[in-house]
Amino acid sequence: MCTRNPVIIVHGGCGNYTEDRKEVCLLEVRKAALQGYRLLQQGGSALDAVEEAAVILENHPLFNAGCGSVLNECGEPELDAIIMDGKSLGTGAVAAVRNIANPTKLARLVMEQTKHVMLSDRGAARFAKTMGFPEVPMESLVTERASERWRRNLQPGSTPVDSQIELGTIGAVALDSDGNVACATSTGGLTNKMVGRVGDTPCIGGGGYADNQSGAVSTTGTGEAIMKMTLARLIVFHMEQGMSPAEAADTGLQSMWTRLQSHGGVIVVNNAGDWGAKFTSENMPWAAATGDVLFYGVAVGDVRTSGTADIPQ
Repeated sequence: MCTRNPVIIVHGGCGNYTEDRKEVCLLEVRKAALQGYRLLQQGGSALDAVEEAAVILENHPLFNAGCGSVLNECGEPELDAIIMDGKSLGTGAVAAVRNIANPTKLARLVMEQTKHVMLSDRGAARFAKTMGFPEVPMESLVTERASERWRRNLQPGSTPVDSQIELGTIGAVALDSDGNVACATSTGGLTNKMVGRVGDTPCIGGGGYADNQSGAVSTTGTGEAIMKMTLARLIVFHMEQGMSPAEAADTGLQSMWTRLQSHGGVIVVNNAGDWGAKFTSENMPWAAATGDVLFYGVAVGDVRTSGTADIPQ
């Protein structure tokens, strides 16, 4: 088997970020990408790398995933996540889970320990207990920032679906040295969403898709629009037709804007190691590590690089 140069790309969610949050979130996605890249350098799998990167961001309160998730209409966090293995098309997903700090890890257990693809709400909680997966108090997942946004959106005349203000859904895609690709995406959804609302994130072809025959995608944006477009699978289809990751990403995002007037963002890698990070919102913190170089940015046209000194050995 031909050895590939490993690649990992991480995103922290599309939206309109305040100036003080841009660089902080960018720093964190860089850390996640570097940690995932270190694992790939050591011979780890793409699946392990995207899980590692996703968990790092789920554990950071600035992102709309894990402990930083936004709240539903009752002021409670309900989390969604997906992980997909491009080698086998194995997929695990969880939807509307509570008391779970790292839904990406639980999603992987669904993939590896059940015959199913997705478990939700009470079923997911029951499965977690059966597997000895740690639950956490709900209040530990509620930040003051999330509570403030929830209260603000309860006011008369407010717009609960704040799709262009710091969504923060997180995701990762990777290619390992054996040529396998994988994706992971995790989110708290939309602020003040209806109880039980599930967005695109845990849906195959929506929040993510991975296939060794083509590549892997992780998406971010308003879930209802992404689901209608099956955006991740659409972008993979464009790569199957010969487009580069960047071209496929641009085409998919443009299609979503043309049909639904909805912004979004994606990270993409193909099975040759070419990659792209594209978005139509104001901002999306992202980072990519490959060939001992770190690439990163947070605004359209913002592409910075760091050399080997920043890549853990």
